[in-house]
Amino acid sequence: MNITNSNITINVLDINASIAFYKSLGLELENRWGNFYAQLKGPNLLIGLHPAEESKLIKNSGNVSIGFTTDNFDDAKALLTTLSIKFDERKEEGGEFLHFNDPDGASLYFIKPKW
Repeated sequence: MNITNSNITINVLDINASIAFYKSLGLELENRWGNFYAQLKGPNLLIGLHPAEESKLIKNSGNVSIGFTTDNFDDAKALLTTLSIKFDERKEEGGEFLHFNDPDGASLYFIKPKW
């Protein structure tokens, strides 16, 4: 398995306001999938914005997670299983996800995107 890309995802309450904020700082809107997810790009940085309810921002690492795009989703699952890392699998419009935490509770995920 190779990681082909990575990003920091920030869970936000208002995706439109957050896009406007990051664009005002000079980042460029790279991709947007309706009100589900957006990516903004800066030099050597890709930030994802994902809407979340305030109550969901309390768990784990709050409103930040780190995402890894993988070229082989089955290998990513096997790696987490081999390392005895518990994960939740989720499929949605944007792709397939494996959500897990680091030892300190920071949210991480592997993604096999549909784009």
